[in-house]
Amino acid sequence: MIKKNTIKLLLVDDDEDDFYLTSDYIKEIKGQSFEIDWAFSFDNALEKIKEKKYDLCFFDFLLGAKTGLDLLKIGAAHGLQAPVILLTGKGDQRIDVEAMTLGAYDYLVKNELDSEKLERCIRYSLDRANTLATLRESERKYRNIFDKTKESIFATQLDGTFRYFTPSTAELLGYDETELYQRKIYSAFVESADRENIITTLESEGEINNYEVILSTKSGERKQCLIHCNRQIDGEGSPYYLGIIQDITTRKKEERDNLLFEKMAATGRLVRTLAHEVRNPLTNINLSLDQIGEDFEEEDAKFFLDIIRRNSQRINDLITELLNTSRPSEVIFSRLNLREVLESTIELAIDRINLKGITLIKNLAENIVLDLDKSKISIAFLNIIINAVEAMKEGKGVLTIDTMSNHKNAVVTIRDNGVGISQEHISRLFEPYFTSKNNGIGLGLATTLNIIQSHKARVEVDSDMGKCTTFTITFPLTI
Repeated sequence: MIKKNTIKLLLVDDDEDDFYLTSDYIKEIKGQSFEIDWAFSFDNALEKIKEKKYDLCFFDFLLGAKTGLDLLKIGAAHGLQAPVILLTGKGDQRIDVEAMTLGAYDYLVKNELDSEKLERCIRYSLDRANTLATLRESERKYRNIFDKTKESIFATQLDGTFRYFTPSTAELLGYDETELYQRKIYSAFVESADRENIITTLESEGEINNYEVILSTKSGERKQCLIHCNRQIDGEGSPYYLGIIQDITTRKKEERDNLLFEKMAATGRLVRTLAHEVRNPLTNINLSLDQIGEDFEEEDAKFFLDIIRRNSQRINDLITELLNTSRPSEVIFSRLNLREVLESTIELAIDRINLKGITLIKNLAENIVLDLDKSKISIAFLNIIINAVEAMKEGKGVLTIDTMSNHKNAVVTIRDNGVGISQEHISRLFEPYFTSKNNGIGLGLATTLNIIQSHKARVEVDSDMGKCTTFTITFPLTI
């Protein structure tokens, strides 16, 4: 038995006698009810197909000037989902193969028909149709899950060419669907060593897990990611790679900011302790100087006392500077246009820029308004700009200052083509009294960080030795 409910059949045959003969065979099938509808021509069949009410269709191969294969093609274009069985007056392997290629479920010769053969054919076709419908529904369901997931899931050929990816993958890399299908995932790797390591590991071991890599988006933005990938075999026996990309850029930034905050807090505690311990004896020295200064009238003695007094004051000033860099900067906010603040800051450095023959490129958005302490944030910008100027060669430097905003943040980018900063120095860049300059004391960038943090902003530094350094300051649009 095929199934209990009535099966709706469409029988397409331009020969009425053949229609009745085939109908009689079908009606002889025991235990199953059929509702048979006849289409006597190609056009009539097409009208009935558009109604989409049939469980199964029989198409005669010869339908006047057109064939059942033509009907199969056009029916599919009109959304024909019911299984189709092709009928012909004689066997022809070529027609059989073409019919199956176009989606026919079976191919029967009319003069070989009987009820038993039709029953098997109908049962097989309906079972297969149910199975395919279940698979299509399953595919639709899981594809829907994949398409809506926030995970960046991808599948590639063995050479890295994309064969499937979730929308999140395209969003992560900044490409549209058409562009990404024309690329290889390896092209997004910034470091060639990572590309070679991943290819070698996948070829030898078949999988990689938690591989940390820097990916470059279409716009050139760099993102720190974890890649998990393994080799799979598809239904046709062909190998491919299935993987997941996790964007950990934000997490890494938060970890770095937290570490920097903890380092600055620890430094602040140490500075306050040292300041207290140094200032106590320094106060005693100054009091003693005042006391004994009255007893010395010789010029030599007064000369040396003045040296002690000036250097004591110098020590006290250094302690004050150090304390200022270690405690949160007090700020008074006003609603200010970021472009105007940067323009006025650049004016403070313009003499140095011109004297060193540096090319200045400005791309400053017009309408970014932020809550800023103008005097303090100008000091922060100026420190970065001056450092950039000093890092570039005379007559060959290019200083680029950009601003942009989105719905969450405003971003200031200050980029130079100077000597660059080593990764070792970048990790210590904002520490008080750390400097790579021969005549520097190392408080400028410590002060800069303090001011930026007081604006609830963050600063990132990216540098290629011998090529360029980029400072990126990100402000929240609301504080």
